[in-house]
Amino acid sequence: MLVMKFGGTSVQDAAAIRNVANIVIRERERTPLVVVSACAGVTNALLDVAKKSADGKVEEAVADVAALHDRHAAIAEALFPKTKSRRSDEALALAKNKITQDCRELEKLAQSLAVLQELTPRTLDQFTALGEQWSSLLLSHELLQRGVAVSLIDARKVLVTGNEFTRAAPLFGLTTPRAKEIFLPLLRKGTIVVTQGFIGATENGLTTTIGRDGSDYSAAIFGAALEVEEIQIWTDVDGVLSADPSILPEARRIKLMTFNEAAELAYFGAKVLHPSTILPAIRQNIPVRVLNSKRPEGEGTLITTIAAAPAPCIVKSIAYKEHITIITLKSTRMLMAHGFLARLFEVFAKHQKSIDVIATSEVGVSLTIDNADNLGAIAAELREFAEVRVGQNRAVFCVVGENMKSTRGIASRVFVALDRAGVNVELISFGGSEINLTFVIGDAQIAAAVKCLHDEFFFNVTEWREIFE
Repeated sequence: MLVMKFGGTSVQDAAAIRNVANIVIRERERTPLVVVSACAGVTNALLDVAKKSADGKVEEAVADVAALHDRHAAIAEALFPKTKSRRSDEALALAKNKITQDCRELEKLAQSLAVLQELTPRTLDQFTALGEQWSSLLLSHELLQRGVAVSLIDARKVLVTGNEFTRAAPLFGLTTPRAKEIFLPLLRKGTIVVTQGFIGATENGLTTTIGRDGSDYSAAIFGAALEVEEIQIWTDVDGVLSADPSILPEARRIKLMTFNEAAELAYFGAKVLHPSTILPAIRQNIPVRVLNSKRPEGEGTLITTIAAAPAPCIVKSIAYKEHITIITLKSTRMLMAHGFLARLFEVFAKHQKSIDVIATSEVGVSLTIDNADNLGAIAAELREFAEVRVGQNRAVFCVVGENMKSTRGIASRVFVALDRAGVNVELISFGGSEINLTFVIGDAQIAAAVKCLHDEFFFNVTEWREIFE
């Protein structure tokens, strides 16, 4: 068995869904569980409907719902032409009826929200959960009309979460037995199972979502529960790359990398994988392969457990997170004192802020956060015991490779290259991990930093053909 997850661009229209069906059928002998995202752009559109409704712009919200209906109905009509066959006619009727029914309910929800003018996380999940339901419905009917044994399963019957709406935490102890109970009998019969990513439900059956781009995470959770042989993440790039291809079109495909390297890249901004995706796979030692649905013949990137070799570090990739905020604190109370950092972290914990990078001295601390919400309140609390300076429009860079910490000269090469390119480094974190070197620069210097580091480490990788394309 294997899990195949398809992202939004892979199911964005009728042609893309036909292509996904071809890919799935090609793998039918391996009994795939197929997990799909919403069609490209749909989740954002549903978020807009919810926000417009809460702002009292009900006419605009209803018009947006109509546009979503028409888009999905048009995909259904393209997939299932009338009079092509009885099976096609049935698929068209069932798909359009479901989409129409859901959109009517969505209009009612929008009108109710316009009256209340209060958008809660729980209500927001009711809006955003619909996209995956529509895309999975369309794909399952496309497979059915091709004569494939397929079963569409509502992920909310399987993925049990806490009640932290919009960012619900999966409850693995409840999800795993449900996955085995619901998915396994179908898969063992050779039935292709289609389900949704991103969405789940509380123990009481309330719809939840597990965070933006969470379909990868859903796929890994289901794969781990079923102990499949491989988890495939199908996207619109050829695999994990050595740098952001929008900045560096010549970025190289990484053929092979470790779980640890992939997890670091995902967390620090590599857009191919959701940061949490790797965790369930690591626990069960299940290989993850990143593939391009537009070039299904490609090998992609294989992510697996590879024993860290004692050889010198080979830098695999350069990732970054932009629009970061850097906060610098100074206080003489830190000098020879205990408890200062505990008090500092309590402020960020209170506001549910995670800290990405931190550096300390005797009387100062610099740190970064990737979400500036409530920044004013955070700074006000920090000023009760320290001087505070806030800088925005920063980027956190991460240079990733196994054995980096124990390889002489890597840090020197990084900072000499940045200096040659005129890139100013504001904060450095090195040594906390064996596999990454992290630093902070201004957003305006992102392109220069990517190019100079890629030139430094990837100008000639022919000696590592087993790792890079």
